[in-house]
Amino acid sequence: MADDRPSPMEVLREARAQLTELTGMTAESVSSFEQTEDGWSLDVEVLELSRVPDTMSLMASYQVELDPGGQLTGYRRVRRYERGRSDAHRPGGR
Repeated sequence: MADDRPSPMEVLREARAQLTELTGMTAESVSSFEQTEDGWSLDVEVLELSRVPDTMSLMASYQVELDPGGQLTGYRRVRRYERGRSDAHRPGGR
């Protein structure tokens, strides 16, 4: 019996396309990707507000959940930041 689950690359492409369609914002990259018991979990970096210069554009990281077939089942924004800023978040501290 053939395995008809999508490949990881198909899941990545489809997740970006679905998130872009739902939010109307450009999904620029995937910064985290893993297969879970319930499907797939991704962190997708999204352009929320374009500014000049580009380093001042407002970005956001979205946690995206997909079922085993690659269909988006939920998403939520987990942080916002300016494109030119380094990540100051430290796990377990402030």
